[in-house]
Amino acid sequence: MTGHMEIRQDPNSTNKLTPLRIIRGLICLVVFISTAFMFLMYFVPAVVGILRFLNVHYSRKVVSYLFGLWLGLWPFFFEKINKTKVIFSGETVPEGERVLLIANHRTEVDWMYLWNLALRKKCLGHIKYVLKSSLMKLPIFGWGFHILEFIPVERKWECDEPIMHQMLSSFTDRRDPLWLTVFPEGTDFTEQKCKRSQKFATENGLPVLRNVLLPKTKGFHACLGALQLSLDAVYDLTIAYKHRCPSFLDNVFGIEPSEVHIHVRRIPVGEIPSSEKDVTTWLMDTFRYKDQLLSDFTATGHFPQEGTEVELSTLKCFINFAIVIVITGIFTFLTFFSSIWFKVYVAVVCTYLAFATYFSVRPFSALDFANKLSRHKNTA
Repeated sequence: MTGHMEIRQDPNSTNKLTPLRIIRGLICLVVFISTAFMFLMYFVPAVVGILRFLNVHYSRKVVSYLFGLWLGLWPFFFEKINKTKVIFSGETVPEGERVLLIANHRTEVDWMYLWNLALRKKCLGHIKYVLKSSLMKLPIFGWGFHILEFIPVERKWECDEPIMHQMLSSFTDRRDPLWLTVFPEGTDFTEQKCKRSQKFATENGLPVLRNVLLPKTKGFHACLGALQLSLDAVYDLTIAYKHRCPSFLDNVFGIEPSEVHIHVRRIPVGEIPSSEKDVTTWLMDTFRYKDQLLSDFTATGHFPQEGTEVELSTLKCFINFAIVIVITGIFTFLTFFSSIWFKVYVAVVCTYLAFATYFSVRPFSALDFANKLSRHKNTA
């Protein structure tokens, strides 16, 4: 994921930036930020602090449910308010699986559209990302990434390896639903990056790709190696946009995209090799396949086997929205119009989340505490 944001007006687009779109987009941003803030302030201490200390499994289930409610605002916004068509093709995704997802990285907002698939599979709160560590430092949203146990990376393997292994080792319990997402290209696609990737491919005898960058293997191999025994499948997702790749602000103001196309290929874990050398070959072949899919999409305007997922229910989306707004309204009243102790409470939680996120302090369980105590006694 990247951090740059801009609005790029397409003269051929029917979606123009109008005062109404600006006002609507700003209102939606206020809703997203305020609801995220209140959910974090009032749910994190009980669910992540107290419940996680007693039972990690139940804590994760409650976190998945509560923040799945909040994440459900985004597909509602994309598909029902901005009227973006999200079209799925390829294979149908079964519900209830523990999976590793890999996807091409066309733009800074690819990861957000995976929520549209996860919502349809009742797995919205289970989705996690391997993402750039700087995004974990963002106020409010970064705090949420921390609580949802996203995996931060510096894009330097010597720094990333121990962190990835430590966090991945905590995701191996099959009772914990998991949709872990990796973007093997490591950065979003641009023409300049593509030329550098093609030059490297030519110099090293690798496939010269036109629509994707050469994938990096180590992160994917680490995820696969740590989780292979507890996963059901790997989902290979290929994402394309009409009529151009959007930025974050394009999404907020409803300018682009008019259509998001996501092609799904399900690969049982047993069909993927385990050695790093063979995984490298497999991943390279996978991205060569993606490259061809995207070339065909450019030529035809669609992926093969369209229509594998149904449209979101407007009623269910609205009910979810109403629940989030009511909960946020109650918490807002308590914070600003009730006892001063609620203000003190919010200030303390803000301080804790900012500290924990900045210094990467992970919530711990009774088992973690016992292990640390035991190690301390052994070294004393």
